[in-house]
Amino acid sequence: MTTTTQIRLAAYPVGMPQDSDFETVTAELPALADGQVLLRTIYLSLDPYMRGRMSTAKSYAASLQLGDVIVGGTVCEVLDSRADEFATGDIVLAYTGWQTHAVAAAMQLRRLDPEQAPISTALGVLGMPGFTAYAGLLELGKPKPGETVVVAAAAGPVGSAVGQIARVKGARAVGIAGGPEKCRILLETYGFDAAVDHWSPTFAEDLAAATPDGIDVYFENVGGPVTEAVVKRLNLYARIPVCGLVAGYNATEKPTGPDQLPGFMQRILTLSLTVRGFIQSEFVPTHYESFQRDMSAWVRDGQVNYVEDVVDGLDQATEAFRGLLTGRNVGKLLVRVGDDPTPEARGQ
Repeated sequence: MTTTTQIRLAAYPVGMPQDSDFETVTAELPALADGQVLLRTIYLSLDPYMRGRMSTAKSYAASLQLGDVIVGGTVCEVLDSRADEFATGDIVLAYTGWQTHAVAAAMQLRRLDPEQAPISTALGVLGMPGFTAYAGLLELGKPKPGETVVVAAAAGPVGSAVGQIARVKGARAVGIAGGPEKCRILLETYGFDAAVDHWSPTFAEDLAAATPDGIDVYFENVGGPVTEAVVKRLNLYARIPVCGLVAGYNATEKPTGPDQLPGFMQRILTLSLTVRGFIQSEFVPTHYESFQRDMSAWVRDGQVNYVEDVVDGLDQATEAFRGLLTGRNVGKLLVRVGDDPTPEARGQ
């Protein structure tokens, strides 16, 4: 028998997740059946959607049950296989969650080629976050050359990709992020045309200065006061792909103050706005192949850059996750659960 260390949901968080909402256990894994493989986790992805899965509120995905292993995308090494498709030593993309080892069905895995790209990118720019940016922006935002695209949480893996794809398509990219350092990275690493600090007391004025011709596409990741300021800058026929609302993920009560919905609905009517929520999985059948082709080429030729924020050890996952929900990380947040055996990692 092989054992695995798992982090499970012990209680549904109220507000910001606390240590007491999680439990770490050691469990025995079952023997392999035909068509299954034994996996060792190398990288675990931490993403905002996980907070929604830790709630009983109705959403697009089922809630975790108490005692469940916390969900999450992983990059793993095959330690043993009873599936013809995979051999010991293969590196695969999986969805085995917050644990050190797992048994998984071969049909649920995708082989990665470490010679084509660092294996960690399968959880970031070449994985779900990159695909979210690609499909959401191009299918729903539909930026045209010369238009202004604004993206919130722009220093994160989705937002940074949105801005860079917008520039590839000839649009002007304006990023909103928290703090001067993140704004610097938007300009110097990701090549945004302008960066606006939402922590600044002059945020609304700074946003207006950065969008003199208004906003044609707003890629929504945050909600709250950021969105309130952006809505006032929207142009006729502006498009709003709604990807996330991280500002409210830990909310325990309704916002105070006047109801903003009537005013927003009025703007939708008078400006002929298109507002469309989406989950990236709906576009996989129609867009994933083109995403892999286009994004791989853009990364290879330097049109799209990426930053990874890597913490070491599964025991750091809960604290890192809290940091994610408060915007502490820069770039794609990963937990290095085990050693990365690929040649590029050994050469670092």
